[in-house]
Amino acid sequence: MPVSRYTVSDVMTHTAIAIGREASYKEIVELMHEWKVSAVPVLEGEGRVVGVVSEADLLPKEEFRREEPRLPEQLEEASKAGGVLAEDLMSSPAVTVHPGATIAEAARIMARKHVKRLPVVNDVGMLEGVVSRSDLLKVFLRPDEELAEEIRQAVLYELTPGMSLDFSVQDGVVTLRGPLHDRAVVPLLARAIRAVEGVVDVRMELDGAVPTTA
Repeated sequence: MPVSRYTVSDVMTHTAIAIGREASYKEIVELMHEWKVSAVPVLEGEGRVVGVVSEADLLPKEEFRREEPRLPEQLEEASKAGGVLAEDLMSSPAVTVHPGATIAEAARIMARKHVKRLPVVNDVGMLEGVVSRSDLLKVFLRPDEELAEEIRQAVLYELTPGMSLDFSVQDGVVTLRGPLHDRAVVPLLARAIRAVEGVVDVRMELDGAVPTTA
């Protein structure tokens, strides 16, 4: 079933702001402020990503300015309070993603690692861009007409050939209507429509099946 699979390369920012190991604390803060980003990748050599400096890496300097760490889990953060260069402050190895990864895969990495931005690297670790949470949400900007055409061609044509099902798409919400007496098809339809990038929700109002929201 040829349902769209948007990848990181479709939504990422190709012009990435990055720093070297020797970038100073103040330079990093100024760069983040100027470009309105919450993290920057750290590069070495021809552009290989070796770490990331985020706002979380910079905050210990303020957090432990007057207080000593009291809990064991604060020791690692406190060690960065004395850092003045990117190589002292960065989190390494960097959490990265490949440009061919799907939007869902990138979202899972962000959620699991509790990060807001991911450097996008090729097979040898060279920086190709950066993808952020807001970038991943771009798929929800797809027009309703575009979603409807993909659902018609890639889902309904494949799963319900010959059936007179009607559907509408309003603000990304898909509502399916019509006679469908084979209830086993309902969850298959719901999953297939939800797999279309940009669909917000799926609602089933089918004759012969219990109305449901997928």
